[in-house]
Amino acid sequence: MEKTFKVTSHAGIHARPATLLVNAASKFNADIQLAYSGKTVNLKSIMGVMSLGIQEGSSITITANGGDAAQALAAIEDTIKSEGLGE
Repeated sequence: MEKTFKVTSHAGIHARPATLLVNAASKFNADIQLAYSGKTVNLKSIMGVMSLGIQEGSSITITANGGDAAQALAAIEDTIKSEGLGE
């Protein structure tokens, strides 16, 4: 399962939003990846997410594979939208 988002947060995905996304992803057993600008990292890794330097206006793609992939993607989408990180 895969979903693409546009980052709308003025600060991009920095420390606090990255932590929120990692915490949301870590609740699930699915393998969850975040792709940005040709690089892919494990969404359960705070250092991996922060290393991407995601800026406002960027497109990110989140991919989830596994038994609870649908629930994981829904929870991550909810976090992105409820925290005003993207659409």
